[in-house]
Amino acid sequence: MTGFVRLSPSGTGQLEDWGAMPSDELIAGTGQQYGHLWLDDAADGLMVGVWACSPMTGRMGPWSTNEVMILLDGAVSIDHADGSRLDVAAGDAFFIPKGTVCSWRQEGDLKKFFVIHSDASGLVTENPGTLKARKIDAAAGLVPVDGPDAALLLSDAPTCREALAFTDLTGQLTAGIWSATPYRRKAVAFPRHEMMHVLEGSVTLSDGSGREETFVKGDTCFVPKGATAGWSSDADVRKLFCSFTPGG
Repeated sequence: MTGFVRLSPSGTGQLEDWGAMPSDELIAGTGQQYGHLWLDDAADGLMVGVWACSPMTGRMGPWSTNEVMILLDGAVSIDHADGSRLDVAAGDAFFIPKGTVCSWRQEGDLKKFFVIHSDASGLVTENPGTLKARKIDAAAGLVPVDGPDAALLLSDAPTCREALAFTDLTGQLTAGIWSATPYRRKAVAFPRHEMMHVLEGSVTLSDGSGREETFVKGDTCFVPKGATAGWSSDADVRKLFCSFTPGG
């Protein structure tokens, strides 16, 4: 992948058959899977894609990756080892930190966008009991953060605000909510991988070579590290983000 891409629930047209889940990982159901990957970076252990699955209940155990998800269709309950539960419905964004002891339980068909970081660092949290699946609050209160480099701006500097919901142990994967007042920025090489889901407003991304695409409320896009991307927004924008900065 060399440029930004609009994420579609159908992948690039039709999802690929990824087969049934291994029976020894299931308590109930077959877990027939379909999906598509827009990014599969083995070197950094990063994948970005869409996943669909038939009804199933997984066995309780540690989650093997850091994963940030946007639920597109269906519903799922994440049952934790301590008896607590997170119920997720279509439209919710949520994350599961690597090592979280939990079980995935869905009574119907389900579809989600996902960002997965496998994290081969070997780092382990000092407080494993705090590991839980959690939602990303789209209405979270935001605090001021630095905006884009002034040298890249084609407009007045925006006011930017953020609510960080999750940072993995390596500091490379982050997720949360971000907002900005209107601004325009030059098309330059993007410094990180980022999935963006527009919650309010709209933004037009450009590649500096004539391609422009506008993303409005409800749209999701992915910008890979190194892709040329410019930004133009005429109204306030609020987005959900999941970004990965290798070596961050």
